[in-house]
Amino acid sequence: MARGPGLIRRLWFTWKMQRFPWRRKWLAGFDLEGNTFWEFKDPLHHARNRRILKPRRWTHLGDVNIPPQWTQWLRNTRPDPPTLAELQADVARRERLKMLAAQADARWASKPSMLDTPDRQQPVQMLESRDPGSGIAQSSRDKVASSEGEPISIMNSQEEITKHRQVEQTGETAVKKRKVKKQEQGDSPWKQTPRGNPGDDWQPQGWTPGAVRPRR
Repeated sequence: MARGPGLIRRLWFTWKMQRFPWRRKWLAGFDLEGNTFWEFKDPLHHARNRRILKPRRWTHLGDVNIPPQWTQWLRNTRPDPPTLAELQADVARRERLKMLAAQADARWASKPSMLDTPDRQQPVQMLESRDPGSGIAQSSRDKVASSEGEPISIMNSQEEITKHRQVEQTGETAVKKRKVKKQEQGDSPWKQTPRGNPGDDWQPQGWTPGAVRPRR
């Protein structure tokens, strides 16, 4: 676990945190890795200060890890900066969660799994039901019953064929009766109506001049 900067650096940080009137920028705090967070006045927004991060010296920007508490402070979603004790408590909480997760994984790994034993013999299914009334019997009995019931099954199939033919004949006769009824009824009266508009046959007559009256 990171313990933060040393005593001399903390004294220097404490001095930089003092908000004197002549200072344009002051220190807001630091994290356990030595990254510093600063705050300064914004000339465009007098009621709101700007917040920046300065990583530790000789640290690549891609290797900088910002704690969630300081990220909230940089985004102005948190008014006060986090304390060093709060950061240490959060690191201890995460380490405890990792330990508990490792213990849970070890417990699950110690339990036997059906996927890890492919050579285990599968249980044989019951060939005969314990309930005699369920209709399930042994395979040998089924074979005997099938051999004895062959002529019965042939007779049943013949009866089904005759019934199927009778149904087809009755269906054909019903279709024929329907066709006869339609022919007897004749065409629909709607089809007998004359086509076209009522005034289509009208033709204009020729013009005949009238008699001229004599002038007086």
